[in-house]
Amino acid sequence: MVDKSQLRQWGCKVIDIEKSALDNLYQYVDSAEFAEACELILNCTGKVIVMGMGKSGHIGNKISATLASTGTPAFFVHPGEASHGDLGVLADNDVILAISNSGESSEILTLMPVIQRMGVPVIAVTGKPESNMARLAKVHLCIEVPEEACPLGLAPTSSTTATLVMGDAIAIALLQAKGFTRDDFAMSHPGGALGRKLLLKVCDVMHSGDDLPLVSHDICITEALYEISKKGLGMTAIIDDQRKLVGIFTDGDLRRVIDAEVNLRTTPIADVMTRNCVTITDGVLAAQALQVMDSKNINGLIVIDKDRHPIGALNMLDMVKAGVI
Repeated sequence: MVDKSQLRQWGCKVIDIEKSALDNLYQYVDSAEFAEACELILNCTGKVIVMGMGKSGHIGNKISATLASTGTPAFFVHPGEASHGDLGVLADNDVILAISNSGESSEILTLMPVIQRMGVPVIAVTGKPESNMARLAKVHLCIEVPEEACPLGLAPTSSTTATLVMGDAIAIALLQAKGFTRDDFAMSHPGGALGRKLLLKVCDVMHSGDDLPLVSHDICITEALYEISKKGLGMTAIIDDQRKLVGIFTDGDLRRVIDAEVNLRTTPIADVMTRNCVTITDGVLAAQALQVMDSKNINGLIVIDKDRHPIGALNMLDMVKAGVI
């Protein structure tokens, strides 16, 4: 059997080697070539076409996805398929990001005459500054690593990690240069939990109309409890004669009232309600409403309009159901 401690040591050594590779990468990101590559993409009026073979292709796929999701139109084109028709997606206002650790990928080099004839600039990402891809590119980004984590020096490990980080560095530098915002990010992530957190607003989650728990300030506690029970939100909004919000009464308030031995049938709700309660408007993101509830240590919120008329209510359970939590 293999010694378990030996397995851990081998795994940790991989991390140490790849950390060293990233330390070495710093000099290539902090360079004039990196800034030139970013400016080339920023000035591109088309799209970024990412290419790579083998493991470089897998990394290229991820880089193109990161670019696209952070405001830079991009997609991956397999170099082999490009030679058989897929290069037709290339336009003269595009930029190519070509990845090859050796810089001698025959599949990519085969495409270079056509790419050069179209006048499309190429950013080559290689570990060999003297390679043919580096020589033919408009900009060369070096991802040379001191050693691969593979003890045979064969399996791409440190080099693919360095390439991935170089791609992330480009994408995030472009994101910040463009002033890309959370709202922009949300537009390209409408699905899943991320989209729900970034796109859902309070108006999409709240209970309104007949589902809104609402009582007048001059009724007794028992009548307010009936409304709370009927609407099932563990609270009710309390309004004055002008239908403006004057307070809230919750399950927590009820426990305190019972402890104080208050008469539920004769005491007006206005005497025991929470005045100056925390509220929110319907145009706010649901994620922000969740932050308010967390910071105030409360389980629900009344939604009001500009005139302080209650128009909705929501609680933590609604956040869970909507996938905000």
